[in-house]
Formats: sequence, structure tokens, C-alpha cells
Amino acid sequence: MYYKQYGDTDMKVSAIGMGTMRYNDTDVKAGNFAKCAEVVLYAHEKGINFFDSAPFYSDDKSEEITGLALSQLPRDSYYISSKVNLGTYDDKFSPDAFRQRLETSLSRLKVDYLDFYYLWCLLDLGSFEKQYDLMYSSFEKAKTEGLIRNITFSSHMQGNQLEEVINKDAFQGMLIGYNALNYRFRQSGISAAHKKGMGIVVMNPLGGGLIPNNPKVFNYLTEGTSLTVPQAALRFVASHKEITVALCGFTTKGHVDDAIKSVENLVEKPAADIYNEYESKGITLNNLCTGCAYCKYCPQEIDIPKFMDAYNQKILGKSIENRLKGHWDIPAAKAAECIKCGQCETLCTQHLPIMDRLDEIALIK
Repeated sequence: MYYKQYGDTDMKVSAIGMGTMRYNDTDVKAGNFAKCAEVVLYAHEKGINFFDSAPFYSDDKSEEITGLALSQLPRDSYYISSKVNLGTYDDKFSPDAFRQRLETSLSRLKVDYLDFYYLWCLLDLGSFEKQYDLMYSSFEKAKTEGLIRNITFSSHMQGNQLEEVINKDAFQGMLIGYNALNYRFRQSGISAAHKKGMGIVVMNPLGGGLIPNNPKVFNYLTEGTSLTVPQAALRFVASHKEITVALCGFTTKGHVDDAIKSVENLVEKPAADIYNEYESKGITLNNLCTGCAYCKYCPQEIDIPKFMDAYNQKILGKSIENRLKGHWDIPAAKAAECIKCGQCETLCTQHLPIMDRLDEIALIK
């Protein structure tokens, strides 16, 4: 395993981390937590020491499963995180509610402290300011009491917005979505965080499955390597000098082995060099929906994530209609029911023109 230093701290963390949101769904529903925990223990055996958890992952069982595994390991052999935001309190925040939520995570994970506690899922600066003003003092108090070691944040904002959060000098690290699809959007934020000595953890390094599901399109990532497209996409992220950890969700031990292979003999490069190298490769793909599904709460009950997935096919030179009919079995005409409320675009982590795309899809006969 390849290890990196987490920001300005003395923590050495694995370049590949385990995101604990993809435990086997059948086993989770059947209560086979010990079987799920085997994947965590295997990842640790293979050198992974960074584990990322949160409330609600895996039918709200992720923290319990992860804790079952980690309780079998020496506490100084791994780093564990969890997350919190106003949504975890149904928007009814109080310092007592914060403490209760934190203690629940600690109990489930079977630890006395979290190495990282994230102010979770910041979509825009307005959301950040509101939650920061309400909650940050509670983070500080918990840190003073030794319940958390590092105050961190998780965000889907673009680079210039990330800079504003980073310049608060309030956080030791950040978690962002970053991959070969959206790397243009995050450069300034990554640079700012690195200069501040922050650890940078990356989620969604495979573009929500879009990269491995289109191997021909992304084959350019494998040039000069013997890696598969998913492995090369992971290596793309991990090779950034500024990035500390690339998170992967594992369901099987085979997934662990595949991910670890991506960082064998890793060579780190500055993000600016990687940016310049890849600008001349592949095609411009930043307009592809990465499938985060934050836009799915449509008042007209339009299944927007599925329509945006179908629109991806146009960008990839394929048929929107075939995707809608053959894969999703939904009519293009449903897109015409959009009332232009704009809620989906407000929630979109990539700020895509969803309403315009729905209009275009609605014209398909």
C-alpha cells in the first residue's frame, strides 16, 4: 500500500481509503453484519487504514458494521470518520442534539473518538454559512473534550466556492467529489486547501460508475499502464500530489484487491501538471452527470437522475431514446411535465442545465 501524509499532521494514511456505503445489500438486509465486516478486516489486512462512515449509509447500518470490524483491531492502526449536518437532526439543531448524534456514531463505531468529523454535504455557500454559524462551536467543544481529533467538511461546491470555506481557517481537511470527469471544476479549491496544509480526501473517483461503464470512452486513462479503466481512474486521482486519499466503496474482497493495484508504484505529480497533461486527451466530459442523485426530489415526480443518465448517452455519442426505453423503460414525454421550479438545478452538485436538458428530451418522438 502507498501512504501519504494527511495535510500538516503527522498522520500517515493509505492512498486508497474505504468508503463504507457499499456493503452487500442482501447481507445488510438479512442482518449478516459479520460477513460484511469481513471486507473491512480484509482491507485493513491489505494496508488500508482510512475508513469513512456516516449515518444512513447502508440502510443506516454502516456505522454498526464498520464498528463491528474495527473493534477487532488496535485503535492506533486505523483512522475513522463520520459526518453530521442539519439533515441528521431533521433541521432542528441544538447543542444537545449535536452531542447525541456524535455519541450515537461513537457508540456504533465502538470508538472513544473520531479522527475526522465532517460538516457534511455542503451544496452551496448559503448552506455552509447557515450550518457553520449554528454548529461550529459544537464541533469545537467536542474537539476540546477529545471526542473528535480533526474538524473537517464535505462539499460538492465548485473550486471558487470551496476557497471561501477553506479561507475560514476553521477546518483541518475536506472531502470532495473529484474524478476524470470534473477535475476542471475543483482545481482552485484543491490548490487553496493544499496551501493551507489541509488533508484532501476524494469521493466518487469513478464518476458514480460512469467511467467503468464506458471503458472505450475512458480508455485513454490507461495509456502506458497495464491497468483496467477503473484502476486507471483511481490512479488518476491518487497520483495528485495534493490529494491525500481516494475513497472507494467495497462490496467484495476482490474490489479491495483491484483498488490496491491502482496505487502500486504510484508516482505523484502536482495537480497543475496532471491538468495540463489530460487537457489534450480524451474528450471534454465535464458536462456528464455523475449520478449523485441529489436532484431526485422533483415535485412533478420526474425521475430526473434517470433522465440525466440518458442525456449522458448523447454526450457520449449514443442514443438518449434507447437508454430511456431499453434501460429505464420510461417515456421521453414525461420530461415535458417539468414546471421550471428550478429545485433540481439548485440541488445539482455540478450545476448542470437540467431544465434545458429535460426540454430537449421532451422533443424526442
